[in-house]
Amino acid sequence: MTVVMDPTAGRVAQAVQPATRPMTLAGAVVGLLDISKPRGDVFLDQLEVELESRGLTVKRFKKPTFSKPAPVDLRHEIATSCDAVIEALAD
Repeated sequence: MTVVMDPTAGRVAQAVQPATRPMTLAGAVVGLLDISKPRGDVFLDQLEVELESRGLTVKRFKKPTFSKPAPVDLRHEIATSCDAVIEALAD
């Protein structure tokens, strides 16, 4: 078990099981999540080119604002349509 502090839920630590990682990305759909911080899209643009050059399918997503958690419907869409997700933080 790993202890994770959720910055949106106060100061109580919760033991959680980390997400299962795929053994390979071959044939995977990789989601790229832009959290709406400045220049995050610049990083994700380059990452998208690299992943697609390796034959991966890429789906792009963007949070409405970096200051709040992603909306439930966006999290659901990502979880149900992607095998792996990369989130960009930048400034």
